[in-house]
Amino acid sequence: MTNQHSIVRSVAAITAAVLLALAAGCSKSSDQNKTSTASATPGQSVSASQGKSASKLGDLSAFRSIAVDVAAIVDKGDLPAAKTRIKDLEVAWDSAEAGLKPRAAEDWHMLDKAIDKSLAALRAYTPIQADCKVAMTALLKAFDTLEGKV
Repeated sequence: MTNQHSIVRSVAAITAAVLLALAAGCSKSSDQNKTSTASATPGQSVSASQGKSASKLGDLSAFRSIAVDVAAIVDKGDLPAAKTRIKDLEVAWDSAEAGLKPRAAEDWHMLDKAIDKSLAALRAYTPIQADCKVAMTALLKAFDTLEGKV
């Protein structure tokens, strides 16, 4: 029994350490993110020389990329596939909340509402392509507004 308790304690300690490390990684200031050439999201890099204007929330390109994918799937009329793909956006956005929201809570809430509307349109009992397209267009516009592109 004592051996099981020590294993449980060890697992709990390791889990806590990993979570703290992840939380610390998500709490980088936006200035650090702007000067970094690689973000925390795999396969994504940002350079100051690219001329992209970052939002107060930091680099949103990974989230926007998923939204672009969803919008393209909606345009093709494959709403079940779009519903599946937007789950990736929801999971990524929710996972990043602790690191993003403190940077610019108002911006975070604005984008969160746009994401929620897109989720609702795609998860409707009988999703309507036109409604989904409107929601995705609004979501992409929200990203662009925060990044200073609109």
